[in-house]
Amino acid sequence: MRPLVSIIIPHWNGIEVITECLESLYKTTYPNLEIIVVDNNSTDDSVNHIRNNFPNVIIFENEQNEGYAGGCNRGSEIAKGKYLLFLNNDTIHEQNWIEPLVQLLEKNSQIASVQPKLLNYYQKNLFDYAGAAGGMMDFLIFPFAKGRIFNEQEIDSNQYNSKGEIFWSSGTAFLVRKTAFETAGKFDKLFFAHMEEIDLCWRFHLLGLDVWCEPSSVVYHKNAVSLPMYTEKKYYLNHRNSLIMLLTNYSLPLSLYVLPIRWALDIVAIIYAILNGDWKHIKGIAKAHAWIVFHPRKLFRKRREVKAMRKEKDKTVLRKMYNGSIVFAHYILRKNRYSELTDKPRS
Repeated sequence: MRPLVSIIIPHWNGIEVITECLESLYKTTYPNLEIIVVDNNSTDDSVNHIRNNFPNVIIFENEQNEGYAGGCNRGSEIAKGKYLLFLNNDTIHEQNWIEPLVQLLEKNSQIASVQPKLLNYYQKNLFDYAGAAGGMMDFLIFPFAKGRIFNEQEIDSNQYNSKGEIFWSSGTAFLVRKTAFETAGKFDKLFFAHMEEIDLCWRFHLLGLDVWCEPSSVVYHKNAVSLPMYTEKKYYLNHRNSLIMLLTNYSLPLSLYVLPIRWALDIVAIIYAILNGDWKHIKGIAKAHAWIVFHPRKLFRKRREVKAMRKEKDKTVLRKMYNGSIVFAHYILRKNRYSELTDKPRS
């Protein structure tokens, strides 16, 4: 028999969104699945709707909204599968999308997690913003992806169709070994939403494990349904969570080396936002840095947890990152495509 895969979908409101996702999953050809929806205290009767229309779906009801990170962790606690498949509720899927992901993990025990190719729901030949053909990151903790650099999304012309190693697998959809997920400490609820999957994958690398993309598996994503882009909260979470990773996943000397450079780039971002009258961005960055200043205990606690599980040194992890500045490459050198990066990481 094929190994059991537990699909875990964190959900908060949006009956139409979750309905389309579940209808798509019901057409999936993989024969050994359980579907778990973790409802983060929805107020729109989502739970009753799922019970009445999808009786085979397991529902876990949270008493409060624990975000993506907390919701996924709750689902993992009741999941019975050898593999966990974390999935956004605003996705639809090719019918045979799970088989290639499982086959890759079955063949290579060094791989902790694998993501499919992610394409845009509305323009299906366009790479999705949240992960595209595999997540990458530079040493200053600016994430990008094969097929998407900042807001530049490429058309998919099969240019990234070779499976291979990436730095992070997108939380939109990725398969992970349950044992590796638990060993790495699961998602950090401190993040609530955004970049928690990057933080998790970083810990996989610190454990000496790998992360891959399997482009023969395809998922379509609506993107930014739960939290729209260009909102103050999204700016805040993105900046804050990247700073949390910088200050906790690097060794202390490297954190102190990189932090002033990040401060300088964030100051440039604030100046740019002022010139464009983007007050949401300004407030988001300011709130992110204020959180860092006023929560040193949480940062020190996370540093201790990461240090206790770390097996690899920074230099090993840095080899898997883009070894330049993606900000400089994109905004100064005008590199808009992953394939244009002269010093791109191995793939």
